[in-house]
Amino acid sequence: MLDLRITGGTVIDGTGSAARAADVGVKDGRIVAVGHFDGVAAEQIDAAGLIVTPGFIDIHSHSDYTLLVDPRAMSALAQGVTLEVIGNCGFGCAPIRDPGLAAGNIYGFNGSVPLRWHGVAGYLDRLSEARPGVNVLTLVPNGQLRLSALGLSDRAADPTGLATMRRLLCEGLEQGAFGYSTGLEYAAEIGATEEEVTCLCRDVARYGALYATHTRYRDAGSVDAVAEALRTGAAAEVRLQVSHLIPRSGEDDGRRVVELVETARAHGQDVAFDMHTRLYGTTFLASLLPPWAREGSGRDIADRLRNGETRVAIKQFRSILSASGDWDRVVLLDNPLFPTYARRSLAEIGRQRGQDPHDAALDLLAEGADDLSRPMVIIHCHTEQQQREVFAHPLCMPGSDATTLAPDGPLGSSVFHGAYSWAAWFWRFMVRETRALTAEEAVFKLTGLPARTLNLRGRGTLAEGAAADIAMFSAADFGERATTFEPNQLAKGMHHVVVNGIVALRDGALTMDRAGQVIRRNML
Repeated sequence: MLDLRITGGTVIDGTGSAARAADVGVKDGRIVAVGHFDGVAAEQIDAAGLIVTPGFIDIHSHSDYTLLVDPRAMSALAQGVTLEVIGNCGFGCAPIRDPGLAAGNIYGFNGSVPLRWHGVAGYLDRLSEARPGVNVLTLVPNGQLRLSALGLSDRAADPTGLATMRRLLCEGLEQGAFGYSTGLEYAAEIGATEEEVTCLCRDVARYGALYATHTRYRDAGSVDAVAEALRTGAAAEVRLQVSHLIPRSGEDDGRRVVELVETARAHGQDVAFDMHTRLYGTTFLASLLPPWAREGSGRDIADRLRNGETRVAIKQFRSILSASGDWDRVVLLDNPLFPTYARRSLAEIGRQRGQDPHDAALDLLAEGADDLSRPMVIIHCHTEQQQREVFAHPLCMPGSDATTLAPDGPLGSSVFHGAYSWAAWFWRFMVRETRALTAEEAVFKLTGLPARTLNLRGRGTLAEGAAADIAMFSAADFGERATTFEPNQLAKGMHHVVVNGIVALRDGALTMDRAGQVIRRNML
């Protein structure tokens, strides 16, 4: 007897093949039949009028910590997401030597789950104990490698520090990580040289793992930064994924970096890229600070920010927010620390306070120095034309670039743009509205292509023997409800989701059966 039979739907199997009418049979967490077959099932789902696809894979997630706080993964499951790739952009939950330092390099950290592990294995064990609602696999984040080996330093690693980083990286890969990520634009990694990263990537290549990079510059210098990533990948002979490839420096630079990737691919380099679905980037307001400015207690940081001489040095630091010099496009989001300034640009805030925008931002950070992880900003930088072009590219995969959240429970007041909307937006915009992709092409980008990029066997397709991760949705209705300033709204149009053979979403509502697995590369 089958455990589950899905009948009457239109199957798009994740390979790029044409849609077809077929049933799907599930037994012991695996797909055992796709087509027309006989058999009795303990449970049946009528998928008439729905598209039946593999569960979506979020190739670029930051849910490392939020899945510990609330493992239901509601924002993801409501969009058909059944697998998230965490540890991106050099941010993540392991390895950890000093929890106090590590906390600043973890998106969504709020202290409710203490950082009581050290290596990747300990973190993955803790994540397994949380019983996440979706499958999860991780990369080893370079930011935590540098913090563990070098502390808050903006210098290149010395031989001892590099040896420590290499040891921790290899341990993480041996303990199940699928690769290594960098966030070279961020303060924790600003001192990492091309030679240092290339050395680490050679270790990644020895394990046959993936290198994913948030490049060094994403405003002025963005084209050179992508060229650096390609040089690193080629020199280390490592598989390369360029994270959210399109820079913040305009459409011309966006097209130039795509051309660089295409040229490298044409010369035999194994490279692809992903892109988030927002018209803006999002990060911490504290990204304005160099590593040394974050040392000590909240009072130490505040005193440093209020010191005139020290402030001059801080303002000379090239950060993700100050690089372009355009403060009108940097907008402070809703937050409990400065509610009167929420939804206003730093330029507006500066005018209201009678200050230079950079000084105004540093004053706000001084006022909230006890918790630098709270105030977040968005950086307006992309156009819909860029989105249409990049997501239609055969090497591009969409990703959330966000943390998994829920509109209720312990994360009900948390915000990360894209969490509730990325896959739903992608379908609505690229398939239904612009028709830049066929349904089959879009599903492949959400399933089969990321699985292939990760060398992840048995996921990403509806085929006999594959894990039973399945999404069922209305092609006409699937889309996002979230908006820029009302982001915590569940997507619409996703009817049923199955994770490892267990129904996790039925008729659009969570079943509370959490069947996600922590996938370790060394156990495939």
